[in-house]
Amino acid sequence: MTTHKRTPVTSKPLRKLGFLTIGLFDEADPHRGHESTLEIIELGERLGFDSAWVRHRHLQYGISSPVAVLAAASQRTSRIELGTAVIPLGWENPLRLAEDLATVDILSRGRLNPGVSVGPPGHYDQVKGALYPDTADTEDFSHERVRRLLDCVRGEPVTDFSGTEGFEVFSDRVQPHAPGLGRRMWYGGGSLRSARWAGEQGMNLLTSSVVKAEESEDFAEIQLSHIRTFRAHHPDGDRARVSQGLVVIPTDTASAEQRAKYEQYARGRLPRTATPQGPARMMFAPDLVGTSEEIAERLASHAAFREVEEVAFALPFTFGHEDYVQILTDIATRLGPVLGWHPAA
Repeated sequence: MTTHKRTPVTSKPLRKLGFLTIGLFDEADPHRGHESTLEIIELGERLGFDSAWVRHRHLQYGISSPVAVLAAASQRTSRIELGTAVIPLGWENPLRLAEDLATVDILSRGRLNPGVSVGPPGHYDQVKGALYPDTADTEDFSHERVRRLLDCVRGEPVTDFSGTEGFEVFSDRVQPHAPGLGRRMWYGGGSLRSARWAGEQGMNLLTSSVVKAEESEDFAEIQLSHIRTFRAHHPDGDRARVSQGLVVIPTDTASAEQRAKYEQYARGRLPRTATPQGPARMMFAPDLVGTSEEIAERLASHAAFREVEEVAFALPFTFGHEDYVQILTDIATRLGPVLGWHPAA
């Protein structure tokens, strides 16, 4: 792999470089889309990325079972860390999910980084009859659901029964138990309240290109306040891990056709970044399109980016496999080095 060494544009070098993909597929050929996602993760490892993350989509044409996809990825890679950004826990039973996460962490030899969030499932009124036919009105979609998952993952007892019954042996905690997985649990937070809560639980914090406009309407200022609030309430203080997930699209080796497509994509999404959107007052970060030097300069002026040492840059939703190959290659060989990052061996 050839990297282009340049003087970093930021005073704090980027320590960990990751990427996030949604894993879209065609309903008529879902295998091709899932295979493309696995090939992209394999490419990420060859390029030296530190981590690969997959999104989670229910009743859509994107990855509905990221844990299963990452189980497959764990057998096709050997080094790159594998994450979910994020699993919406409103769709999950924490104990069962903990079993799946621990199993994949064991299979990957300690490379899994589960990211989760809370809240009711999307379009809950339409799906609750199928998802929770008997308990729809009593389900708890608060942070308590994350706490239950953390207890399960960290090895807390989940039953008062253990020992031998006949020829079978039972444990009082989730099996397999994956040592270290509890320290690699991430919370996808976009508000001050969630940032504080994640810090108090000793989790890691995933910040994305979406935040809630509470004390400001400047995206970078809002995200910075979340990062500092998180670390102020985390046992590790300033050493607590935060990963930023902006959309970046370097064009260094892109064709003229690709550049035009990327710029049109970003233009179409730009209006939503001007003011808070909807009743929840969500703020969206602009997509960063341009040469690696241009993107690095914009990141250097981003108050929240200057506060982190690791990122999981998000790939755009609707591009083709060849576009993702070009974007990831430019990120690893051109943008990363400008940000002071060195690829993993």
